[in-house]
Amino acid sequence: MSIKNFTKKLLVWYDLNKRDLPWRNSINPYIIWVSEIILQQTRIEQGLPYFKKFINKYPNVFELSRANLDELMNIWQGLGYYSRATNMHKASKIIVQEFSGDFPVSYESLVKLPGIGDYTASAISSICNNECKIVVDGNVMRLFSRLFDLKKEVNSIGLKNQIKFIGDKLISKSKPGDFNQALMDFGSMVCSPKNYKCGNCIFSKDCIAFKNNTIDLLPVKKAKVMIKTRYFNYLIGLSNNDKVKIIKRNKKDIWQDLYEFPLVETNHEIDISETGKKFEKISYFNSKKVIKKLTINHKLTHQNLNIYFWIFKTNFEDKNCIKINDLESYPFPKPLFEIISQIK
Repeated sequence: MSIKNFTKKLLVWYDLNKRDLPWRNSINPYIIWVSEIILQQTRIEQGLPYFKKFINKYPNVFELSRANLDELMNIWQGLGYYSRATNMHKASKIIVQEFSGDFPVSYESLVKLPGIGDYTASAISSICNNECKIVVDGNVMRLFSRLFDLKKEVNSIGLKNQIKFIGDKLISKSKPGDFNQALMDFGSMVCSPKNYKCGNCIFSKDCIAFKNNTIDLLPVKKAKVMIKTRYFNYLIGLSNNDKVKIIKRNKKDIWQDLYEFPLVETNHEIDISETGKKFEKISYFNSKKVIKKLTINHKLTHQNLNIYFWIFKTNFEDKNCIKINDLESYPFPKPLFEIISQIK
């Protein structure tokens, strides 16, 4: 298959089949940036309402740079990978301060911003600045691994370098942005992980994996990562004034910059008889005042969280206590947010 033929076939397919997405007809780098960051680790169906809500609230980089971080995290709530939002906030401030709000479109400028790596910089610079920078995401890695029988492990530097070497020859010099979006759409819609549609594939005659019947084996998967199991005990003390204490998570861990209740992490599920010793750092906890215990299991990519909510009566209040009815206005991790209605 010739380079010219590949590129032409892909762009023709894209013109006929591209998804109707709100950012597709835009070359506004801010719009493209927001869409690309939201869609990292997120399916389009899930990310689309977040994109619309985000753009309505922060229609340009100036508005985002002035945003209250808690308010921003509230909008992001439920999307996960919250560092994406904090990095966007940091990047927006840099763009306003150092670029006078003129969003950079060159690859070299983009990769220097917080939260923008090779993939996002390639997408923005190709769409908004016609730079011939091939995007390498999961869809492209899967498509190229199958088409060209690439055997290096998915997400490895080796595989990404192979794809860039091939992609630099294939990318349309006149429409690099369309070419990149076509690759991503084709990988998602036709050369999908399991329900691949080889019968509808315009490249099946040239696809090495199709010829060798090795589609299910490519791309080469990473060795399984050990899943860490953690035990979170949240102590929710209900005061006589219907207030509870909340704390902002600041340490480098999951859910950074979101709110939570006072937390005690243990190495196993504990019984109420163990709480006196285990929860001693929460001085106002009283096991005799516990009115209920709720349990949630929450799975993250590399962590399995067993979360226990110990709800008890207390006379304690301090400056970090807020009204129960105000809890929903704060950005909480999804499993904590879902439990709020059961606290009232």
